[in-house]
Amino acid sequence: MSDEEETSDTTYLEDDTYGDPKTFDLNFKGPVAKRSCTDVLCCIIFILCIIGYILLGLLAWVHGDPRRVAYPTDSKGHFCGQKGTPNENKTILFYFNLLSCTSPSVVINLQCPTTQICVSKCPEKFLTYMEIQFTYRTNKNYWTYYSQFCKSTFVKPAKTLTQVLLDDDCPIAIFPSKPFLQRCFPDFSTKNGTLTVGNKTTFEDGSGKTRNAIELRAAANRVNKILDARTIGMKIFEDYATTWYWILLGLIIAMFLSWMFVILLRYIAGLLFWVFMVGVIGIIGYGIGHCYQEYCNLQGQPNSHLTVYDIGIQTDISMYFQLKQTWFTFMVILCLLEVFIILMLIFLRERIRISIALLKEGSKAIGYIPTTLVYPLLTFIFLSICISYWAVIAVYLATSGVPVYKVITPEGQCKHENTTCDPEIFNTTEIAKACPGAQCNFAFYGGKSLYHQYIPTFQIFNLFVFLWLINFVIALGQCALAGAFASYYWALKKPDDIPPYPLFTAFGRAIRYHTGSLAFGSLILASIQIFRIVLEYLDRHLKEAQNNISKFLQCCLKCCFWCLETVVKFLNRNAYIMIAIYGKNFCMSAREAFNLLMRNVLKVAVMDNVTDFVLILGKILVTGCIGVLAFLLFTQRLPTIIEGPTSLNYYWVPLLTVIIGSYLVAHGFFSVYAMCVDTIFICFCEDLERNDGSTEKPYFLAPTLHGTLNKMQLVSQKQKE
Repeated sequence: MSDEEETSDTTYLEDDTYGDPKTFDLNFKGPVAKRSCTDVLCCIIFILCIIGYILLGLLAWVHGDPRRVAYPTDSKGHFCGQKGTPNENKTILFYFNLLSCTSPSVVINLQCPTTQICVSKCPEKFLTYMEIQFTYRTNKNYWTYYSQFCKSTFVKPAKTLTQVLLDDDCPIAIFPSKPFLQRCFPDFSTKNGTLTVGNKTTFEDGSGKTRNAIELRAAANRVNKILDARTIGMKIFEDYATTWYWILLGLIIAMFLSWMFVILLRYIAGLLFWVFMVGVIGIIGYGIGHCYQEYCNLQGQPNSHLTVYDIGIQTDISMYFQLKQTWFTFMVILCLLEVFIILMLIFLRERIRISIALLKEGSKAIGYIPTTLVYPLLTFIFLSICISYWAVIAVYLATSGVPVYKVITPEGQCKHENTTCDPEIFNTTEIAKACPGAQCNFAFYGGKSLYHQYIPTFQIFNLFVFLWLINFVIALGQCALAGAFASYYWALKKPDDIPPYPLFTAFGRAIRYHTGSLAFGSLILASIQIFRIVLEYLDRHLKEAQNNISKFLQCCLKCCFWCLETVVKFLNRNAYIMIAIYGKNFCMSAREAFNLLMRNVLKVAVMDNVTDFVLILGKILVTGCIGVLAFLLFTQRLPTIIEGPTSLNYYWVPLLTVIIGSYLVAHGFFSVYAMCVDTIFICFCEDLERNDGSTEKPYFLAPTLHGTLNKMQLVSQKQKE
């Protein structure tokens, strides 16, 4: 084509808002085929980071040892229950003086300031060292039993109590305990509403003081704060082992429902929308009724009037469901959600017609390119790989190094507190003399090498690259889907003009030419997210030291970064669509997408949010249907139809898994739909600016959708003519 012909086929649209003309190629027939690599520098940096991430994984694998997470560790840094060691048959960790765990140093150092040894079983009776000394002459069996909880075997209890405390050879008292997460914890029980341990409310602590069960529970709770996640994890694992096939069946049903809705949207979008409405309102109404029924059933029940604040943090989540406050809160939340949805229907009833037209057009696009429904599975695989790699590296980094021992004192007032020490010679050092009662206990795994000094930096790098990869995978999916759906829109004769394998072609273009641009956009988002994580970290660790002004500023920063992340996600999404269509770099694509949306701000307000609302209702309907069925199954309310699992620790574990999994499955299907609608919307705005509907410049927009937009006066009078 000559220069004159190229000039004649080019027109300019004056942008009144920004004052610069935008050049249009009137021969534009879809996503640009001839492209060049964009944002090459960012692509190189991204590849180098991935190489460094792989090298970090190899380095962590060499130095780390995940067994340090699986096995409890005694005060000398030895594993309890590890095969091939003297502790092979001693699988349980025993605390000499659990009452010392009330010390503030437990929260600071995550270690209880008392000697910890590995034992084969937990104590089953109350005994003190002084009692053993008195009874040893008449009955040596007590000493035989007691000595198994000492650091070394003694023939007889010849040492005085003071000497035992100084040498730290034996506990001064033991009490009935049970193994809990491979650790000996008091055997608590409730008798007539009173907390007891071993059927006693008070007991001797071995130093001449009388203690009660409440003090002992306070000490145990300090340690439990470190271990609660693991105990819940074990019970959750048991529940998953029992219900995994039911969970899998629920997810398959969710996938089938989502697929069915996507297919039906092509033919009966209007009817299906009202099915969504009635279904969502009905499911929420059922939830309100169930919450009210549970609230009424708890009337008059003992302790049901207590609040969440009264019972505090509990590992047994079912305790919260025995409170009237819990069900009342759920009922209020569901009522507010019900009212919100009804009001949205009333005020958006006219705009919903446009959304239905867009959904029908999106259904046609997905119908012509059915492979797009499979793409969420590929995204899920990529995300699973990233999450797994990040978790493995985090564990290996956390368990890298050799045992490090630190000085710990019960009161935490020694000037040498938290300094490193050597347990073999600690009792002969000046620290032991300067700080009576101080102990040299295992603290964590580390070292003084260059690698160990930079482990915190490696953890931050691990988290940052993980966020970058996660956002890149999502960006790649959005760009690939946008390229496929843009090929559909810009085909004048559908489906004849749609190029073959549009999704595969768009995916290849995104990887080959636009890895740098996608990495650039995801880098911006990852940077914002890492700042938000840092803010959350500082807020949690400095909460007690903050005043009202600092708390206010912290909340403002959190709100600002959340808003910034939301805006960047919206701009990135539209920038990826422009990249898929025109093949320009990230900054230019983001600018053109923003300008295009600003020139069509009325259409954005009318169509985009309402369509998202309709798709969200579809997700809620799928999730709600599966959630109700799972609730009836796991709570044994369908015994006449089907018999579900009967021995669950927490029925809410598989229930929440099914609900969240169903939502993710529905989100995977409907996110394809959302990307399709967003791409069609961007192409529609471009189409209206490029063409006027004449024979020379016909609209690529479907006639039915164009007619609906005419009725809603979303096409200017000039464009109509």
